[in-house]
Amino acid sequence: MPSLDTGAPADAGASQPSSPAAGTATAAPAEPGGESPAEPPAGTAAAEPPLPRPVARRRVDVALFALGLATFALLFSTQALLPALSADFAVTPDAASWTISAATVGLAVCVLPLSMLSERFGRRRVMTVSVALAVGVGLLLPLAPDLGWLVALRAVQGAAIAGIPASATAYLAEELPPRALVGAIGLFVAGNSVGGMSGRILTGWVAEGHGWRAALLAVGALALLCAVAFRLLLPAARGFSPAPLDPRTLARTVRGHLADPLLRRLYAIGLLFMAVFGAVYTVIGYRLVAEPFGLSQGLVGSVFVIYLVGTFSSAAAGRLVGRLGRRGALYLAIGTTAAGLLLTLSAHLVAVLAGLVLVTAGFFAGHATASSSVSRAATSARAQAAALYQMAYYVGSSLGGTLGALAFHAGGWSATVVLGLAALCGAGGITLYATRRALAERRLAAASA
Repeated sequence: MPSLDTGAPADAGASQPSSPAAGTATAAPAEPGGESPAEPPAGTAAAEPPLPRPVARRRVDVALFALGLATFALLFSTQALLPALSADFAVTPDAASWTISAATVGLAVCVLPLSMLSERFGRRRVMTVSVALAVGVGLLLPLAPDLGWLVALRAVQGAAIAGIPASATAYLAEELPPRALVGAIGLFVAGNSVGGMSGRILTGWVAEGHGWRAALLAVGALALLCAVAFRLLLPAARGFSPAPLDPRTLARTVRGHLADPLLRRLYAIGLLFMAVFGAVYTVIGYRLVAEPFGLSQGLVGSVFVIYLVGTFSSAAAGRLVGRLGRRGALYLAIGTTAAGLLLTLSAHLVAVLAGLVLVTAGFFAGHATASSSVSRAATSARAQAAALYQMAYYVGSSLGGTLGALAFHAGGWSATVVLGLAALCGAGGITLYATRRALAERRLAAASA
């Protein structure tokens, strides 16, 4: 990729710092499945910073876990309620699915501008304001008089949440050394999975006894508690340096990241993984309340306890990458998700639940691997690099949820599974291309040595 400033060749897969200090080494990017860049000799300017003190590190972990929990509990708060919303408003599954898609579209549209604000005003401040606004809107959702108002409020809520994901990963990348980054992001993603699980279970059971409005109020209260815990626990930033608000610089940064083949592949993988996950979990409630299963609203919500599997698989992503490499971890995640999709075709509830376990484990492992690869590949403007990943990720959620619901309405669950398998084939093809390219580069290097 040419340098943005001079047109000179730059290290593949990385945006160049605007004015690197003399003698500072530039870290090589991480290919999915490639080896970590070699650490510079001790004593050089680019030596890896020491790990934070254990107490501070635990505070960071717990604070970001609570923030992740609040984020996903709010973002997908209507997902377990879709059958109830369809019944109450007399709409089809694809119409009700817009209560999910509107939130993820709002997030995708606003994540890049808010990441720019985080470069100027700080990650911690932007995350605090974002979660406060998202909680405030969440407490208004039960007052929505019709589906149109509910969808509009969800879009606003998604826009508020947009300040959280990229700022959180940028905060971790700036405050933690590289060797701790994958595990820390894995814990943040684990908080996402716990939030998704607890929000859906809570809404399912509250809705069964008191209706969907009370269910959304309960999720808002849970998110409020998590937001307070996050603000009290998160340490002040030590590695952040404010940058001026400059739209032209932002445009150059975005062009630089999008010109990077590695980052483009990671963005596409995140989009495709989330399309599968969004399709499955948007539609699964409709399948389980219908025959031959006939589950109640509360039991459908309880199915989301399977999200706990995602908590463990995302937190274990660092160890998985250490054993298999990044591309190896992605292959395993893709294969696990595909096997789960095929299992859900069964007419037996136990097999369907086992399939959902595999889909959830594979998705969260793949997402944690891809998102941490973005943070390592971008050596500058990490918030924008992470924001572009989040844009792709939530565009995938919107597409998956809407197309999955349309497929289900047109052809039943099997059509939704076919859609998911097609997306996984795309992710596998991208990863295979990266593997073949890496092997070719290694052969070329060996031949020229």
